[in-house]
Formats: sequence, C-alpha cells, structure tokens
Amino acid sequence: MWSNAPQTEELLAQAQTGDASAVNQLLERHRNSLRQLVRIRLDQKIRGRVGVSDVVQDVLVEANRRFQRYLENPVMPFHLWLRHIARDRIIDAHRRHRGTARRSVDREQNRWSPAGYDQSSLQLASILNDKRLTPAAAAIQKEMSRRVEQSLSKLDEKDSEIIVMRHYEMLTNQEVALILNLTEPAASMRYLRAIRRLKDTFLKDAPKGSDGVR
Repeated sequence: MWSNAPQTEELLAQAQTGDASAVNQLLERHRNSLRQLVRIRLDQKIRGRVGVSDVVQDVLVEANRRFQRYLENPVMPFHLWLRHIARDRIIDAHRRHRGTARRSVDREQNRWSPAGYDQSSLQLASILNDKRLTPAAAAIQKEMSRRVEQSLSKLDEKDSEIIVMRHYEMLTNQEVALILNLTEPAASMRYLRAIRRLKDTFLKDAPKGSDGVR
C-alpha cells in the first residue's frame, strides 16, 4: 500500500540538504497511499459532506507544515508519520460532521467499516473459511466480502483495529508493534487472537447448513 521505502529514504536524504523539490516529490508519491488509507478509514455516512480528496489534501498540507520538525526528529518511518497525521485528520472529520461528543482516538477508529467489497475482504474470507476462494461468481464473492465486513464490525475495538491495520492497510507486524507501542511478539499474539475471534464470529454467523459459502 505504501510507497517504496528505499526511494523514500533517498528523497528524505535529499530533503535534509534543503532540496525543496525532494520534499514535494516525497509528499506527492505518497498521495495515492494516503487516498487508499482515507478511503478505508473515512466513514461512508459522512462522504457526502467531506470527500476523500479533501482529507488527503489537508494531510499533505499539514505534513508539509510539520516536515522540518520530522527531519529533526524522525521518531518513526516516514509513511507511519504520514499515517499518524491522516488518522488525526480523519478523526477530526468524524467529530465535525457527526456532531457527536468528543471520543478517544481508539473509539473513533473502531467505528470503521470497509468501503465495500474489495480484495482485502476476500483474502480474509479465505483465511477464515479454511479454503481457497476461487474466482467464483461475483455475487458469491461479494457475499463473502460482506460477511467478513459484518463480522469485523462485531469485534472488540482492539481486535478489529489490528486486523484492519494488517489486512486493509497492509502494515507489517513490526509496523503495527511500533504504532501500538508493543513488542513484536505481543503484537503478533494480539493479531492471532483477533483472527481467532473473527473466525469464530464469521463461522457462527454462517447460514445453517453452510460451509461458509452460500
């Protein structure tokens, strides 16, 4: 999902020398990744009032404003730093447009629901259903995707969040551990527990007499 790390590091090194064009290239090459992230995370109920492109542009403007501070103290990889800014902007959008009381970051993020049927949901369905999904009828694939997303919405916020990060944002276990301030073994264990709970929910909600596919 995120841009090539070696190229990012090269541009960061150029930016350190004061190369303004490198900064612009660095931000621009992450635009599509940010768009994917916002598309995943932005509540579909407020899409009519705030667009994905608007949020992405706000993130890039804010990142440009804070960029020098990041260079002085790069506490995390650049793409995770951008993700952190995007996460804050998405939460702000939710608060403004829902008109709800202030909530914690974790609770806000737990209100996530996938932006429709996509490959990530199908890959999860293959894991949960203990069988490989072949390129079957689109209707069957869409139903499997819908059921995965429905099961995700029923999980505890910690469980749903780590699954979203691993399967929809395509973050590594190392990156998730850094974001959640966990050791890598602890992050891996949390992920495995979350997958087990998702599978239990997915199979429990399967139609009677079904092996997981209608």
